[in-house]
Amino acid sequence: MKTLTQKVVFKNATPEQLYDMYMDAKLHAMLTGDGAKISKKEGSSYRVYGDFISGKNHQLIPGKLIVQSWRASDWKKSDLDSIFILQLEKKGNDAVLNMVHANIPDDQAEGIKSGWTDFYWTPWKAFLAEQKPKKKK
Repeated sequence: MKTLTQKVVFKNATPEQLYDMYMDAKLHAMLTGDGAKISKKEGSSYRVYGDFISGKNHQLIPGKLIVQSWRASDWKKSDLDSIFILQLEKKGNDAVLNMVHANIPDDQAEGIKSGWTDFYWTPWKAFLAEQKPKKKK
């Protein structure tokens, strides 16, 4: 089993924006380009990427913390659910995302590591850049 850790700085963003981008089903689906059924209730189940990823919300502190069980549909039945933690903090004008994704099957770790960047952090940064008010000429 592998554990991934990532720290990503989102310029001119708030932790609350990042929290909503992950936990709001419509926003999550729009940003990833695939279906998302996710609730902001602790104990509720979720499914994203057209049911490819599923799990349960274990702890939610709006704008600060997301703790979920997480598994992909192509994992072996014998694989344990992984644990996914997003801790969000404000640093000046920026938001800092600290991610820990633990208990990932060894053969899945590289794909999941690049997947977070390719399907989440990069589109999030692009979305946030588009949200900035345009300067008047």
